[in-house]
Amino acid sequence: MTTKSKFFSHWPTLLLGFIVAAFFLIAIFSFQIDETETAIVTTLGTPSEKPVEPGLHMRWPYPIQDVFRFDRRVRCFSGTTGKDGQETLTRDNQNIIVSIFINYRIVDAKKFYGSFVTIRKGEAQLNNWMRGVTLEVFGRYNFGQLVNVNPEKMRLTKIQDEILEKLEAQAKPSGINISFVGINSLNIPESISKSVFDRMIQERKVEAEKFLAEGRSEAQRIMTEINRKRDDELAEAAGKAKEIRAQGDADAAKYYATYRKSPELAAFLRKLDSLRTIMKSKTTLILDTNSAPFDIFKMDAEKLNIAGPRKKQ
Repeated sequence: MTTKSKFFSHWPTLLLGFIVAAFFLIAIFSFQIDETETAIVTTLGTPSEKPVEPGLHMRWPYPIQDVFRFDRRVRCFSGTTGKDGQETLTRDNQNIIVSIFINYRIVDAKKFYGSFVTIRKGEAQLNNWMRGVTLEVFGRYNFGQLVNVNPEKMRLTKIQDEILEKLEAQAKPSGINISFVGINSLNIPESISKSVFDRMIQERKVEAEKFLAEGRSEAQRIMTEINRKRDDELAEAAGKAKEIRAQGDADAAKYYATYRKSPELAAFLRKLDSLRTIMKSKTTLILDTNSAPFDIFKMDAEKLNIAGPRKKQ
């Protein structure tokens, strides 16, 4: 077999070797940056002037050049203390255990690399800043401003804003933007929790007694006002009744004076009123004309003295 024929018989293996070598060279001399990343390329330890944008880029292999990638997305960081928190003192010397978290983003990769090189080291420094600022800010407030049943006395939102302001000032020179600070937990050490709760219960009892006293005072005031109004209305009604009674007596006196002039006429009119009351609708009755008021049917005009004098025949 000739040399040429041997070459053609092994060309698939050779082609595969060239392809593998090409991929190997591309992997060595290039790197890919995702859309969520930014990177700093160092040449013999000197960082590039500008961060590398997302896409495919060429580079010299390590150790000539090295690539440091940084996530550009917002990261939530609770510190190395986690949810257990750290113990600190309030302004009135009350022990509390508090933990916070922050939302941060790397906005300047070159400054971040110059300050920390890696995210792990950067977050270690962030943790130190968080611990120091937390101790400082919480130490300026009393326990009653952190734990209270009255929302108006709480200052947690203000504390978060103060911590955010201080952390922003510390992190900005390193290319970090801190957008939010929150409180993960706020607890009381078990050794003093009972005494704190007892004190809070006593404070609540004092407040409750204050409100009860105010309620009793207000109830007494309302009852006094109601009784006064009741007495005024009763007195007014009694006076009104006297006026009506006096007016009725005066009107009755007029009628009595008229009735005294003709007693028979008065009795006749009263009986007519009784008949009107009894016979309001069409009624058929069998009556005893000897009983009042039906005896009027037997009366004559002369007896009642309501007819004029009879003419002489």
